[in-house]
Amino acid sequence: MSDVRLVPVAADDADIRLDRWFKRHFPAVKHGRLEKLLRTGQIRVDGRRAKGSTRLEPGQSVRIPPLGEATDAAPQPKATISAADRDWIRSLVIHEDDDVIALNKPPGIAVQGGRKVSRHIDGLLDALAPKGGERPRLVHRLDRDTGGVLLLARRASSAAALAEAFRARDAKKTYWAIVVGAPAADEGTIDFAIVKKAGPGGYEKMAADAAGGKDAVTDYRVLEKAGRRAAWLELRPRTGRTHQLRIHCTSLGTPILGDRKYGASAAVLDGVPGGDRLVLHAREIDIAHPAGGRLRVVAEISPQMVETFEFFGFQSTPAGNRR
Repeated sequence: MSDVRLVPVAADDADIRLDRWFKRHFPAVKHGRLEKLLRTGQIRVDGRRAKGSTRLEPGQSVRIPPLGEATDAAPQPKATISAADRDWIRSLVIHEDDDVIALNKPPGIAVQGGRKVSRHIDGLLDALAPKGGERPRLVHRLDRDTGGVLLLARRASSAAALAEAFRARDAKKTYWAIVVGAPAADEGTIDFAIVKKAGPGGYEKMAADAAGGKDAVTDYRVLEKAGRRAAWLELRPRTGRTHQLRIHCTSLGTPILGDRKYGASAAVLDGVPGGDRLVLHAREIDIAHPAGGRLRVVAEISPQMVETFEFFGFQSTPAGNRR
């Protein structure tokens, strides 16, 4: 029993099926073996028996029995992290304490691996572990093309506390975006549900749909305008739906610059440096700290985003990076 583990469900695993969660975190466990462990009650969620179809929520704990030979596969050796990648991931750290590490993730790199993704943040986290200590854990995600604050937990208990804060919507997040055009009102609230819809060839895409979607709410404020061509927005999501800010900005009639997925050709402006890049940045997060009190972390915008800001004349130089 000493090898039994209780693994907290992170915010980025919200609403995932238990069998898919296992495939993500314990890929060597074969489906048949997983079903047997579930049938015999060796795998539990919050102390209760569960099925492979059970949907997980952030903050829950999954009981993992000793797997040993049950993985049906030889353990895979850890990938070697080059000295250059070790220096690079460490250069992203903007806050660290005994419980939390915060990175300023650059746009263009994925947080986790996937199809055709070989280099990602999750694959480099061993470089941030103290000698003989635990590997930091992801507690939420950012899109590949979104830069800014990304939080990591140093241990399982810290991960559980942070996941619960996200689940309870006790994480106040602020994003910056440059959008094409300018909203009719300089500030307001976008309250439009989001649903997953099937696209051509079975491709799934999130979309605004008041009838069948999950509630999604975003407060916005215009910080500056470049005439009617573009605007710099401060976005504060109250909920955390997939691609919420991108969908909400498009529903406002002002797609985020470079967001071809949701804004199509309307999200592209000719002549803008890097105008094909998504101009969205996770500027700040204010969250309950696992050790008590609150943690507030602010991330500066990337050099590429600075270039776009300067093109429009927005007052956010590297020295300014103001709020």
